[in-house]
Amino acid sequence: MINWICLFTAGVLEIVWVVALKYADNFSKLVPTTIFVVSIVSSFLLLNLAIRTLPLGLSYAIWTGMGAAGAVIAGIFLFNEPSGFWHILFLSMIVIGIIGINFVTEH
Repeated sequence: MINWICLFTAGVLEIVWVVALKYADNFSKLVPTTIFVVSIVSSFLLLNLAIRTLPLGLSYAIWTGMGAAGAVIAGIFLFNEPSGFWHILFLSMIVIGIIGINFVTEH
C-alpha cells in the first residue's frame, strides 16, 4: 500500500513542479524556482520507490497521466487556458486510459 501512496504523491508533485515552472519565469523568481526543484526531485524519488514493487509500465502511465491531466486542469484554473468540449473530451481519454491500464495490469 505504501508504494501506491508514493506513486500518487509523486503524481501530485508532478503537477506541482510543472505549475511552479510556469511561475518561476525562466528561473528568475526564487520561491517558485525552489518549489520547482524540491518538487521535481521529490517526485522522481517517490516514483523510484514506487517502481521497486509496482509494475514499471503501470507506474509510469499513472505518474505521467496524473501530471498531464493535472497540468491541463491547473492551466484551466490558474492560467485561463482553453477548456472547451474537445479539451475536456481528450483530457477524459487520458484519465480513462490510466484507469484502464490499471485494470488490465496484474499487480
